[in-house]
Amino acid sequence: MTQLAQANHSLEFLKLLAHEVRWSLLLLLQGSDYRVNELVDRLDRPMNLVSYHLKQLRSQELVKERRSSADGRDVYYSLDLEKLGMLFVEAGRSIHPGLVGDTGAFEARGIQPVRVLFLCTRNSARSQMAEGLLRHLSRGRIEAHSAGTHVESVHPLAVQVLAERQIDISGQQSKHLQAFVGQHFDYIITVCDRAREECPVFPGDPEQVHWSFPDPAEVEGSDEVRRQAFADVARDLTTRINYLLLIMNRQHQVQN
Repeated sequence: MTQLAQANHSLEFLKLLAHEVRWSLLLLLQGSDYRVNELVDRLDRPMNLVSYHLKQLRSQELVKERRSSADGRDVYYSLDLEKLGMLFVEAGRSIHPGLVGDTGAFEARGIQPVRVLFLCTRNSARSQMAEGLLRHLSRGRIEAHSAGTHVESVHPLAVQVLAERQIDISGQQSKHLQAFVGQHFDYIITVCDRAREECPVFPGDPEQVHWSFPDPAEVEGSDEVRRQAFADVARDLTTRINYLLLIMNRQHQVQN
């Protein structure tokens, strides 16, 4: 793509975002995945208007949709953070190369100790990987836990795909969410649709976030197909957690 074509592509991207409803949708989806009726309630806009602008964002692959595993009639919407990040970098580079700074891995410096609880159905795969990834990516500065509405052993493929990233979760164990009821957490993050609907109330009004992930343990096929399903979830969790750490850093503003 020529420099002029790249600049025009960036202009179209920025024009797409330069609408109050679409911008508001991006801001809502930055922290949690939502169903369309929840977005309508939060924006206090008509359903047809919200649906139209969601369609505009989906057409450019800035927003993804996934049918709920709890209720197949519902659809959860989420940001494609990697695509958005890439387009913002391209837009900055089109204006001036000096606007594009270091895009290296986030270092969780200056964050006050916070507690995060990841919840899923069986606490065997998604939430276990999220717990291990957050502990690793925050360099132990975040107190990460995970639990399930039911309990099964940690899935060996969850252990394997994180081991490929030099993250050892072989010592983690499945826990029932009732073990954490009554404890204080700063963030409660559900990583499956069923767990979101069964999540109890925690004291202190923690921030409740939903990330709609398919269950890799339900994928059928060859060993490689099944391993890839876990690897895909681990990759997407990594993206979400890195952005979560950036949000935490902005919120707490504490220097070491």
